[in-house]
Amino acid sequence: MKAYLKNLVELNGTKTSRRFAYFIQFLIIVSVITFSIETLPNLKPQTRVVLNAIEVFSVLVFTLEYVVRIYVADKKLKFVFSFFGLVDFLAILPFYLALGIDLRSLRLLRMFRLFRLFKLVRYNKAMLHFANAMKMAKEQIILFMVITLMLIYFSAVGIYYFENEAQPEHFSSIFSSLWWSIVTLTTVGYGDVYPVTIGGRVFTFFILLIGLGIVAIPTGIISSSLTKAVDPVEEKKN
Repeated sequence: MKAYLKNLVELNGTKTSRRFAYFIQFLIIVSVITFSIETLPNLKPQTRVVLNAIEVFSVLVFTLEYVVRIYVADKKLKFVFSFFGLVDFLAILPFYLALGIDLRSLRLLRMFRLFRLFKLVRYNKAMLHFANAMKMAKEQIILFMVITLMLIYFSAVGIYYFENEAQPEHFSSIFSSLWWSIVTLTTVGYGDVYPVTIGGRVFTFFILLIGLGIVAIPTGIISSSLTKAVDPVEEKKN
């Protein structure tokens, strides 16, 4: 039985495992769609009953899948705390919390249902390549994030000292300047809040140039890692 279940839930090229994978993927997409429909105002009671029935069925299947994966795992504790183990757990957690807690008062917990989308990574080769690439580039990404946080703080301090006297309502403190710093470094822009002093404008010009580099760097890191992740797979096929 254990061997059969392991063959069923793990992708291995057999018809049974493929059908199971397609069924889970279909259920994930349906549950995400129903989650979106639930947010529509003025839904009929009958519609809510159908949506709740779909949600209950989906959670029962996902729970069964989670339990089976733990059962067939060679190292159960390692699976539970692995990426996919945590995703499977968080995907069903809101439903069981709702049995004892009114999630309308804890709306953030309902967002955990979106973790079901991450379950698709397990069944998609392209997504698996991306996940492997992220693992390969995690040190570079962490270094990039640390440098980015330093630059955000540096730009917030700079714009505060340039613009505080001219625009105290927008740049009243370094903390209030952080949002301007974030959106400027990402080259998004901050609506009507912009520097009016010469020093602030010159400073913003250089921050925008740095922001262009910040947007480009992670793209290069991830694309390089994707190439390394895909190449070994292509070599095996050839």
